[in-house]
Amino acid sequence: MLDTAAAKSATAEADAWLEGFARALDQRDADAAASMFGENCYWRDLIAFTWNIRTLEGREAIRDMLAATLETVCPRAWRLSGEATAEHGTVEAWFTFETQAARGEGCLRLRDGKCRTFFTAVSELKGFEERKGPSRPLGVKHRADRDRETWAEARRREQSELGTATQPYCVVIGGGQGGIMLGARLKQLGVPTIILEKNARAGDSWRNRYRSLVLHDPVWYDHLPYIPFPDHWPVFTPKDKMGDWLEMYARVMELDYWTSSACTAAAYDDAKGEWTVEVDRDGERMTLRPKQLVFATGAYGPPRMIDLPGAETFKGEILHSSRYADGSRFRGKACAVIGAASSGHDVSVDLWEAGAKVTMIQRSPTTVVKSDTLMEMGFDTYSEAALARGIDVDRADMLSASVPFALMPEGQKRLYDRIRARDADFYDRLARSGFAIDFGEDETGLLMKALRTGSGYYIDVGASDLIIDGEIEVVSGAGIETLTPGGIVFEDGREIEADAIIACTGYQSMHETVAELVSREVADRVGPCWGLGSGVKGDPGPWKGDPRNMWKPTAQEGLWFHGGNLALSRFYSKFVAMQIKARMERLPTPVYGPRG
Repeated sequence: MLDTAAAKSATAEADAWLEGFARALDQRDADAAASMFGENCYWRDLIAFTWNIRTLEGREAIRDMLAATLETVCPRAWRLSGEATAEHGTVEAWFTFETQAARGEGCLRLRDGKCRTFFTAVSELKGFEERKGPSRPLGVKHRADRDRETWAEARRREQSELGTATQPYCVVIGGGQGGIMLGARLKQLGVPTIILEKNARAGDSWRNRYRSLVLHDPVWYDHLPYIPFPDHWPVFTPKDKMGDWLEMYARVMELDYWTSSACTAAAYDDAKGEWTVEVDRDGERMTLRPKQLVFATGAYGPPRMIDLPGAETFKGEILHSSRYADGSRFRGKACAVIGAASSGHDVSVDLWEAGAKVTMIQRSPTTVVKSDTLMEMGFDTYSEAALARGIDVDRADMLSASVPFALMPEGQKRLYDRIRARDADFYDRLARSGFAIDFGEDETGLLMKALRTGSGYYIDVGASDLIIDGEIEVVSGAGIETLTPGGIVFEDGREIEADAIIACTGYQSMHETVAELVSREVADRVGPCWGLGSGVKGDPGPWKGDPRNMWKPTAQEGLWFHGGNLALSRFYSKFVAMQIKARMERLPTPVYGPRG
């Protein structure tokens, strides 16, 4: 009875707040609407009000956005969806709404009667909804027809014409997980799209990596849109199994997916509002002229190599981790792995399993968290337990997206305080092995490192025990002074033998790929991708509030970036696709706020 009464009270409070907010918007009173927010408040919008991915911080920013957008957005039909909840003094409620162009959903969180966080996201564009459920296509005309074109015949015709007789509206450079998921979203919205993949098969971006690679994230976090993994799928997916799934997915979703195809150059014509995209398709030179160009080249850009003094004297092999595939040819050899984040650990284990003598060179402290600990404490909304509570992947995605990035550090710090207490003995043994551990400049752990710099962390799936037991040696706290013909000398005088050096030194920003294919001028105008402008090392300010340039309009018309892990690619592919669809249908899309 008490829980029911509390739910009714929370629902009544949320309903009253939403009704007052809707009334202020109907009256186009931005000041009145903004006054309903607390002093320390946030509104995160995914293209509903701003045609951007933007977080407004503070009443003044919210007022300014509403004053600029209300007349064109015309928000209405605000309704709670389900009962509100109340916990630790915060009332949370989900709602639906409409704008002139779209239907949307969102979440509000109230504290002391004022809104602390507000979240709005487009669910579908009016008049351009996906054909699914009751509106799914029939698939056949039930009549005799001597001119009948079967599904297979129509599919072959479409594939032969797109890119030759007809031009795609969108070209996606990169056919890995991000490009495939975005291609599926665009397909369902009826946007003619060609995906360019340099490898011979869909899924090769996974198959071609080192043999022992397995996803570190659990299956509940990694589903693709429309076709989730089946219930018998393993919790952690092996890389070749993932490659096969992506290949199947591209075929079943009927994507126009060009394998053995690489973009060699691209240029935008401002007068025509279109791109010229030069393509090498299995040796044939082709030109595509899309209106929209998406870089989905992975989470990052080109490999980053570091300067290694004395490299010209080294008699062994030096290669970047992007070119590392199999440790078998290093059996019995001394291998130095430069880098102590995820790739450095995974490559070190693969080499150890192949029978190599491995030394990991740690250039800076690493955030390490045990996989089983993270599964239990960090994936509470992506799990079997979450499903039992009615939280499926779509709801989990919305819950995650509804939290402003500015508020994530406080929750992550509390989480990693608990993790360190739980695994104190593990961290003590790891530190005694000579491995340097940290949890970020502000003790916020792995997730914030991933969002801010995309580096400096490892989910332990076995490497840490090898380090603790001395099976993988570690050199930490000393820079490399020089390479010698047969090894490495460090600044503190230590020296190790090395027959091969694998540089797990990360990647450059995605915009460097734009510099290679479009121009340095366009790349510099667009600027770096990822990072929040948090001010920590590797993520300089100013504060952005959302990841730089990802999934939103950029400073270059018609150019988009899409990527991230499987979860981010799944969720944000929907919003990239709707932004592109809106432009194809010539809907007004006034972008509020800075691009990128």
